[in-house]
Amino acid sequence: MKVILSLLLILFTSSLFSQTGGTIRGTVYDEESGEPVLFTPVLLEGTDLRLTTNDFGFFQFTKLKAGTYTLVIESAEHNKYTQQIEVGVDEIVEIKATLSVGTQMKTHEVRDDQSKETEVRISVNPATKKDIILVPKVGGDNDLINYITAAVPGAITTGDQGGQVYIRGGSPIQNKVLLDGITVFNPFHSIGFFSVFDTDLIATADIYTGGFNAEFGERISSIMDIKTRDGNRNEFDGKISANPFGAKLTLEGPAWNNTKAGGSAGTYVVSLKQSYLDRTSPVLYSYVNDGEGLPFSFFDGFGKFTIAGDNGSNIKFFGFSFNDNVQYQAISQFGWNSVGGGTQFTVVPKGNPMVLSGFFSASQYEIGIEEEGVAPRNSSISGFEGGLDFTYYLNKNEIKYGLTLSGFETDFNTVSSTNRVISQEENNTQFALFITSKFVSKGNKLVVEPSIRLQYYGSYNVLSPEPRFGMKYNLTEDLRLKAAGGLYSQNLVAANSDRDVVNLFYGFLSAPDDLQDEITLEDGTTREIKTPLQRANHLIAGFEYDVSKKITVNVEGYIKDFRQLTNMNRNKIFDSEQTDKPAVLRNDFIVETGLAKGIDFLIKYKSERVNIFGVYSLGKVDRWDGFISYPPVFDRRHSANLVASIKFGEDKSWVLDQRYNFGSGFPTTPTAGYYQQVGFEDGINSNVTTDNSNEVSIIYGNLGENRLPNYHRFDVTLNKFFRFYETNEAGIKTKKVKQEIEVNIGITNIFSHKNVFYVNRLTGEVVRQLPIMPSLGFSYTL
Repeated sequence: MKVILSLLLILFTSSLFSQTGGTIRGTVYDEESGEPVLFTPVLLEGTDLRLTTNDFGFFQFTKLKAGTYTLVIESAEHNKYTQQIEVGVDEIVEIKATLSVGTQMKTHEVRDDQSKETEVRISVNPATKKDIILVPKVGGDNDLINYITAAVPGAITTGDQGGQVYIRGGSPIQNKVLLDGITVFNPFHSIGFFSVFDTDLIATADIYTGGFNAEFGERISSIMDIKTRDGNRNEFDGKISANPFGAKLTLEGPAWNNTKAGGSAGTYVVSLKQSYLDRTSPVLYSYVNDGEGLPFSFFDGFGKFTIAGDNGSNIKFFGFSFNDNVQYQAISQFGWNSVGGGTQFTVVPKGNPMVLSGFFSASQYEIGIEEEGVAPRNSSISGFEGGLDFTYYLNKNEIKYGLTLSGFETDFNTVSSTNRVISQEENNTQFALFITSKFVSKGNKLVVEPSIRLQYYGSYNVLSPEPRFGMKYNLTEDLRLKAAGGLYSQNLVAANSDRDVVNLFYGFLSAPDDLQDEITLEDGTTREIKTPLQRANHLIAGFEYDVSKKITVNVEGYIKDFRQLTNMNRNKIFDSEQTDKPAVLRNDFIVETGLAKGIDFLIKYKSERVNIFGVYSLGKVDRWDGFISYPPVFDRRHSANLVASIKFGEDKSWVLDQRYNFGSGFPTTPTAGYYQQVGFEDGINSNVTTDNSNEVSIIYGNLGENRLPNYHRFDVTLNKFFRFYETNEAGIKTKKVKQEIEVNIGITNIFSHKNVFYVNRLTGEVVRQLPIMPSLGFSYTL
């Protein structure tokens, strides 16, 4: 039945947006690398038709009257491109535009400037490699996680060691991370400074902190959509780098030699990252962790092969293998590994203004941890994902619809805070239909983006209709108001406790169905628990203001109403089989509600030599478990970042990057007291007044009652680039060549501020975050 409905939807939409008038469409390429040029402005001179290329360099003008048009393309990094095009009645004209590298760089960010009036873009933070490298390097290399926590409002991490990323009141399990369309279940390594992504391969990274449209589903807080480059079409390219934390090798190039920019091509990219911090830190950073250094190690491997047609059509094959290991103090063994692969394709059919894209992937993620005095915990999730999308680019307007299908198996074993073993093995299937749209009024005054997602959870026989809406009103040329909202749901649940000091173990399980029938709300009323799914409603509003051509301000207020959350049951005191006891005291999991609210400020200054951005977030997160209201461990009320990147020297070969980070203290649960455990080895003959035990148990205070001290960190990196040029007979530089050497000196936590990581409850020892950590990095671009 669902397949029939999908086909009817496709036929209906195809007839609704059938071709009337001429069409000009094409893909824009970079002359030097042959790769698509993303998010660059394209216009028809003498008309009000102005677009930007999408995330694979494609654009399309439709419903044009027969005649001759002048196509103009101009990006921040390329010379102006013009071409006269003649269009007949109902004719589709396809072009390939190749842009030459500009002789003088523009000082504005094209993506920000050109699409701000015709896209809602609320609570989305787009980034490219150029943005990511503005943040100081940690350990000698740039990484996406440092950019997210520095430049994305509402994003925080709980620590330098074992930190996870929390976005606007959502936990990591509620963040969906996509790498070229495939879900990555754990994208961040345990040390907290590195992700699994190679910065040099990132084409775009869009971080949606809330209010995302119906194209994305199965998560209730945020989306991280990372897309990688296809690779150089024209010649072999690569980069090798090394620093005290690890080494990296990136290779790319054409798969065959008869390619030209904009023509058919086969390309490849390969990235290998290996850390050796566990071996270098005992020597270089022996003062960390009582002489143990930093016992973290990881390996990341990624490969991609692309076959691109001559009209924007392409097919891509990719695979990855990521792993992580820790041997940290009380942890005798911890590690996770993630492997996966799949394919993506885009079809631009001749004679039809529609663009078809699809994907299929399979992956597996396993994690395990062994700790002193705690039973081993392990978890795994494996499965597949697939989908088809149909997009109609109607000048400034856009219609997109599609379907997705996924299936996965979860298997996990863990121990609750009351030392009860919890295990689950489940198989799940999920199916979704979605329609998204964008309509821009005449004169670009109003932009609306209504969408809806029909998410079906087969294991529970639950259909979840999820309408969503976004809008922007261009009050003036410089001031734009915007708002968004929607309903969201998800199946997956995390297998960690809010009492965990360090959340290294982040297992996954399906939403358990042994939940209570109702929850008592904070006002004393009750609500029926109809499904085991987690649900949230988002409401966001704000404005953008261009103070000048170089300074922009963005302000957003948000509310995330977590109407149903599933958490490990801290209140469990009876066995699950004791059905005569209340469900909230015997079930392994409990239903909670939550509310996250706050306001985010982002200000940017961009010029040819100076880039500065400041981020401030004021937020509050509450949870209610049916008995008490408490702040979760990631409730940071105040968070601020100030980042400055300054280029100097005659050829701007010196770059100074700086970041100051402030965060108010996280909630912590105090220790109210201790007691000796009595084992009752002698049964009823045991004497609790005289028997002694070496086992000590903790009496906890109120959950989240206290706060840790404030967090401060100041990082600095000085980069020097050695560039090479071709010269003429007179010795004058005429052209920069590709080869380049970079040397950087960095200091993380330059003032060695003693930020608190946690306090050992039994010994009272204060464990600190990382102290001052200098580094020296080197890279060579082939």
